Amino acid sequence: MKHNWTYKKLGEVVTIERGGSPRPIQDYITTAENGLNWIKIGDAVEGSKYITSTKEKIKPEGLKKTRFVHKGDFILSNSMSFGRPYILGIDGCIHDGWLVLHDEKEIFDKSYLYYYLSSPSIYAEFKRLAVGGVVNNLNSDIVRKVRVAIPSKEEQQAIVRELDGINHLIDLQEEQLREYDRLAQSLFYSTFGDPTTNPKGWEVKKLGEVAVIRDGSHNPPKGVDEPTEYRMLSSQNIFDNLIDYSKGVRYLSKENFELEHKRTNLKAGDVLLTIVGTIGRACIVTDKDTNITLQRSVAVLSPKDDILSIYLNRLLFVIGEKLQYESRGVAQKGIYLGQLSKTQIPVPPLALQQSFAAQIEAIEKQKALIRCSLDETRTLLAARMQYYFE
Repeated sequence: MKHNWTYKKLGEVVTIERGGSPRPIQDYITTAENGLNWIKIGDAVEGSKYITSTKEKIKPEGLKKTRFVHKGDFILSNSMSFGRPYILGIDGCIHDGWLVLHDEKEIFDKSYLYYYLSSPSIYAEFKRLAVGGVVNNLNSDIVRKVRVAIPSKEEQQAIVRELDGINHLIDLQEEQLREYDRLAQSLFYSTFGDPTTNPKGWEVKKLGEVAVIRDGSHNPPKGVDEPTEYRMLSSQNIFDNLIDYSKGVRYLSKENFELEHKRTNLKAGDVLLTIVGTIGRACIVTDKDTNITLQRSVAVLSPKDDILSIYLNRLLFVIGEKLQYESRGVAQKGIYLGQLSKTQIPVPPLALQQSFAAQIEAIEKQKALIRCSLDETRTLLAARMQYYFE
């Protein structure tokens, strides 16, 4: 046992109860002032330890069919995104997708319990014990059986101070990245004006005139079980100025990759644009983004001589809202290549684009340094979590 800590099953030290839902729930949803906060999984902000608001409320008469929880209570998701802990910043009611943990003996510092139940080792234990087919589920009996470490309150609070300090540094670094993005946005508008109104009177062309446009595979090949150097990405991997390889990557055999690559033919300087689902996220392919191909949800724009990748990428970011408005579909919105090709855009003089590109490249260099520091801070957090909780 680490540091002579006490270890007990969670059910031995806290009371665990399941939420409930009045049905049919739509009959109980209300916008009245006396409505009770209806706390759903979607109200939890990723990366936050608190839930502070809800999108919906239910009628007071639904209270007898649900479970009322109080500000400061500790809740744990038991289905879908199961095993995620949160501290309530509001009163409200929880459905049966939540468990509430009552620490009546005040054994835990709430933030300590949050960090403990957020640790990879506990999540792995939840995952091992969870039951279900397509959707894993936790129940109160399973959660009661999970062993938890119980240091003294003073030790818990010292651990929380350290982990909160590291998380605060992460927040600051992430805010620095957002500040640089806001600076880049401001530079675009001050240099070129609003592209939807074109107040500076730049020449207007269709996207299809200034870039070769194609999309990814409409019939993606079957992936392979083991990771390879050949990867197929979708819109979930494409973010503004960033390709995320951490999830949802389909690995391909060399043969299948070569067949798909003939379609997308990605090269450094191409601009990727999400065109299905979340529309309008854009980033530039770099030299390090090798051996990737795409699914149909991502378009590839290869700029021609009169437009620069950096200008085109930032322009797409700015007009993303317009592209979303023009997208079609009910269950899943999308924008067709023909429609995209006809989109009118301002094309400023190349010299002005080059001046803007130099400023953006300087910003991106600073962002790269911050990302490096951010990765180191996240590694430190993971190491300290492992030290305390594994």
